[in-house]
Amino acid sequence: MTVDEFKDWLKQFDANGDGRISRDELRSAIRHLGGWFTTWKSGKGMQQADVNGNGFIDEGEIDNLITFAQKNLGMKIITY
Repeated sequence: MTVDEFKDWLKQFDANGDGRISRDELRSAIRHLGGWFTTWKSGKGMQQADVNGNGFIDEGEIDNLITFAQKNLGMKIITY
């Protein structure tokens, strides 16, 4: 998938529509992939992606989440 497709996919898990991804929303996304240890993986994903430490993955931190998803979730995301 492309970066834009990844962002669109991720938006479906933004339960409150605030444009940010919380740890619970990230856990739902990982669970949707059929992964194991979703609580642990979502914690690691937040740790790596949430650079400013506010508890959410904002638009500016999506690249960090993409890197995490490629390395740890087996997702193939085409970056330009």
